[in-house]
Amino acid sequence: MYNYNENEFAVFWIEDEILFFEYKPNIIIDLAAAQQIVTDRLRIQNGKAYPILCDIRGIIDSDKAARDYLAQHGSVLTKAVGIIFTNQKSLSLLMITFYLRINKPQVPTKVFTDKTVALEFLKTFI
Repeated sequence: MYNYNENEFAVFWIEDEILFFEYKPNIIIDLAAAQQIVTDRLRIQNGKAYPILCDIRGIIDSDKAARDYLAQHGSVLTKAVGIIFTNQKSLSLLMITFYLRINKPQVPTKVFTDKTVALEFLKTFI
């Protein structure tokens, strides 16, 4: 059985030493949401660092407080992050580009449109 958790914002599970993280459709991330997301993710990780595949296609917006919180606390217990977005959603690309340029993640982080390519990247951190 995989470690699995779900809250109102996302579902996440650990499979083959990678943490999969998928935002639910039409999600807006505010500070309270960001705090809940990080708390739940850390709970499922149980003190162990993982490479993370983060599917952000469900996010439609986020506020500055949430982005700041995720930039500061979102990389705790991560080895690397592969972010999946759909190139047809320019807002997702704009948000992630802004996040990467301004917040400069402390772990290797790349953006992908292809899940298979993202997983190959993450497997190098297992």
